[in-house]
Amino acid sequence: MGEIWPIAALWLGLALLATLISIWLRIATALSEIVVGTVAQLIIGALIGRSLLQTDTTWIQFLSGTGAVILTFLAGAELDPAVFRLRWREASGVGLIGFLIPFLGCFVAAKFLLGWSTPASWLAGIALSTTSVAVVYAVMLEFGLNKTDYGKTLLAACFVNDLGTVLALGFIFSPFTWRTAVFFGGGVIAFLVLPWLTPRFFRWYGGRPSELEAKYLLLVLFGLGALATWAGSEAVLPAYLVGMVLAGTVGKDHALVRRLRTLTFGLLTPFYFIRAGSFVSVGALATAPTAFLILLGAKVAMKFIGVYPATRFYGSRQREALYTTLLMSTGLTFGSISALFGLTHGVIDQAEYSYLVATVIGSAIVPTLIANAFFLPHHLIHKTEPSAPQAEVEASASE
Repeated sequence: MGEIWPIAALWLGLALLATLISIWLRIATALSEIVVGTVAQLIIGALIGRSLLQTDTTWIQFLSGTGAVILTFLAGAELDPAVFRLRWREASGVGLIGFLIPFLGCFVAAKFLLGWSTPASWLAGIALSTTSVAVVYAVMLEFGLNKTDYGKTLLAACFVNDLGTVLALGFIFSPFTWRTAVFFGGGVIAFLVLPWLTPRFFRWYGGRPSELEAKYLLLVLFGLGALATWAGSEAVLPAYLVGMVLAGTVGKDHALVRRLRTLTFGLLTPFYFIRAGSFVSVGALATAPTAFLILLGAKVAMKFIGVYPATRFYGSRQREALYTTLLMSTGLTFGSISALFGLTHGVIDQAEYSYLVATVIGSAIVPTLIANAFFLPHHLIHKTEPSAPQAEVEASASE
């Protein structure tokens, strides 16, 4: 037990450093945490040994996984039902094309440019068709875009994109079993009951210092997550759906959302993003970068071929269309999950897995850096009302 505290202090020290870097460079904290994780494992691994970070210990995996689940839930809760009903055609169209074109294009790149087997190429297409809801939501929150119709529509498109990824992984590689049927049936019941039960439960017993609301939501997320993993799926999938169906309840309780954000961004997501960055093998990429560059180029190119024309078709300005395309070129959670699924089930080998994970994490960094540096829609940010601390930071940065 005693060895946990210095390791925890190391991880939170890295998280604090990443936050300071994000403030100095005016980039999203999620990106700086990924980069810090990559650099930390490289430096610490060279000087002391990679075992010091203990990225595969149970408690770090739990904190990391919990961060991904709650962050995904919060992203779902940000979906405004009224906005989605108004713009469902745009969100669905952009999301579907954002999945389908990269899925097919990255399959072709892996099959014919890298010479991978057909199953491995399909797996590559699935892993690289994703959009990172975690990264996009963190960026939206960082700049206040989550409050705008633009940001809510973008998050809805990301959800549709990743839903296509999950369905493709299930239909191509995961056999439909009775456990899948139980998970599907349990999920449907939960998604029908929760919107009715949650507001009444909160009204009867909520509003107390014991934080009953947070405990209730964590119970729901962990319970459905356990059911999902038992059925061979992933805990983050029902988390997003729960957030979406509770958007009219939890999403409108701003005090509860702020408390959940404090827990998530203050403690949990640093473990998730830093751990994701630590999986990048810089040495392997340096010795054989061709596969990484081909896969990363294919993903970003296919996203541009699919998403950019779709956003323009639905009336987005050029700057907003480019920003949307770059953010939807990101990948992290479902891309890493798909790659790990392929490795554990023998679809891809260790080398192919390393290239896929590096590409997924690289896609979380490069497109977002370019998007925020050159195409950030400032005219939308100015329409939001930042909190007092955020307003002070923006005012001091502009001086």
